Amino acid sequence: MNGQYRSSGLGYTPPIVKNLLIINVIFFLTTYSFGSAFNIDLTDYLGLHYFGSEKFRIYQVITYMFMHGSIAHIFFNMFALWMFGKILEQVWGGKKFLIYYLVCGIGAALTHYIIYYFSIHPLMVKINTFLSNPDIANLESLIAAHKFHVNEYSGEIWNSFIQFQKNVSVLSFNSSNHIAMQGAVKFISEYKEYYLDLPNVIGASGAVFGILLAFGMLFPNEKLFIIPFPFPIKAKWFVLAYGAIELYSGFANNPGDNVAHFAHLGGMIFGFILIKLWSKKNYNSL
Repeated sequence: MNGQYRSSGLGYTPPIVKNLLIINVIFFLTTYSFGSAFNIDLTDYLGLHYFGSEKFRIYQVITYMFMHGSIAHIFFNMFALWMFGKILEQVWGGKKFLIYYLVCGIGAALTHYIIYYFSIHPLMVKINTFLSNPDIANLESLIAAHKFHVNEYSGEIWNSFIQFQKNVSVLSFNSSNHIAMQGAVKFISEYKEYYLDLPNVIGASGAVFGILLAFGMLFPNEKLFIIPFPFPIKAKWFVLAYGAIELYSGFANNPGDNVAHFAHLGGMIFGFILIKLWSKKNYNSL
């Protein structure tokens, strides 16, 4: 697929990209202002929680795209949006570009949490098995399979976890101790809710990766000067390399890596599908 566009100068930014940049900056500044002035964490309300969490709200599939956790996070996303998005908007027009951007962002969220569902499903089975049939065998099976994600900075559930450990110790000597077992059930029930509330995705990266994919498809032979490459690289190879890195990083699942790699891939996948649908329908304008 070959695209054509007419450059309107380095300083020109088309309206949809311009408004997306402004909205993202407003959300970023407002998040920090509310946190400093009112101790309100807007990320908790507007970031995208897991669909099984009590904190999930349907509007989060949109608002999460406008939330960022740091200056570096928003800068690199907005720079890529401006650099590549303005070209796509000139080629496609504003309405089509906005639809593409939102579809990639929503697709990124869906992909991330579908993968997440399958990754935590075995744990949820063990938790639900224990809660429905609380005995020492099911409890030991759960403890052996899972490292509890709590520490002294986790809030009230940390104290509950300390008590849970004491109950487990009691049960290891006397598995028929009903009070200790009731305490264990109470904690696991609380922990299940806490654990499902933990993941919270923020950032425009999924939509931005969709934009990178579109640029690579429309302008495959366009040469890009990208750090750290010491030489220009064609857009198609850059996109393929970036996609391969995200795929590897997603499966590597390195400890401490808080990047939603499968969300990035989801943005690219949904972008690819949408471009192919438009191409098949000869859908050149909206």
